[in-house]
Amino acid sequence: MEEFSAKVIGRALTTRRLGRPILFYTRTGSTNTVAREQAEAGAPEGLLVVADEQTAGRGRLDRSWWAPPGSSLLFSLLLRPPLPPGQAAQLTMCLGLAAAEGVEEVTGLRPALKWPNDLLLDGRKLAGILAELGTAGDRLEYAVLGLGLNVNVTFSGGELAHTAISLQMALGRPVARVPLLAAILARCEAWYERLLAPQAGSSTGESPHTAWTARLDTLGRQVTVMTPDGPLHGTAVGVSPEGALLVRRENGVVCTVWAGDVITGLGPSLPVVL
Repeated sequence: MEEFSAKVIGRALTTRRLGRPILFYTRTGSTNTVAREQAEAGAPEGLLVVADEQTAGRGRLDRSWWAPPGSSLLFSLLLRPPLPPGQAAQLTMCLGLAAAEGVEEVTGLRPALKWPNDLLLDGRKLAGILAELGTAGDRLEYAVLGLGLNVNVTFSGGELAHTAISLQMALGRPVARVPLLAAILARCEAWYERLLAPQAGSSTGESPHTAWTARLDTLGRQVTVMTPDGPLHGTAVGVSPEGALLVRRENGVVCTVWAGDVITGLGPSLPVVL
């Protein structure tokens, strides 16, 4: 049985700011809820909230997903970046890239990304990200980034048996969560610091947009996007630097989609494990 605790996680981390400090819960409702409450109370950037089990996990559109003990990697990060709210999607890109790269580093598997916030493996959902922001006018006070990743769980019945996957299912063996968490946080910190560090000849940092887009499975596919205004049919042709999906309709008009569920040949986006 893998030891999973704040002490063990802290010893494994190689980061300087992310995961400093750590709040660990054997059982909690939602790590995002805890992190958001901590943010409102003035907690510092870098706070990591980790849970072994969640009972009230949340995803986009207030969807829910139960995560039993030992089955998943469930954590939320608190960031306080000096960025405008319009750049907040780039924070989600940092974590999405980090999760894909961390999984690849630890397991050799290569997940793809699905707009706006999923990780896919063999066409099935492996993980999801939930970002929640605190703003004051045109200023971003904080961002809470949550990740739910299916590690040691088997989906053997119902719809999830066909649409979801875990690392254990893909590899045929359990995967230790602590090294995986350490790898993801190290990658996330690297992308985050590149985003914040001014580039030569510019006052802005390096956006993760190009690298994130290169891993997107969504692009080039015929899609139906379920938006608040109804379904939008067309071809996913790109993603804006701010994170909006660009869909070209049959008449050639390119529509900008800021939020919605994407349905492709791989099926609809599933609830996030948070």
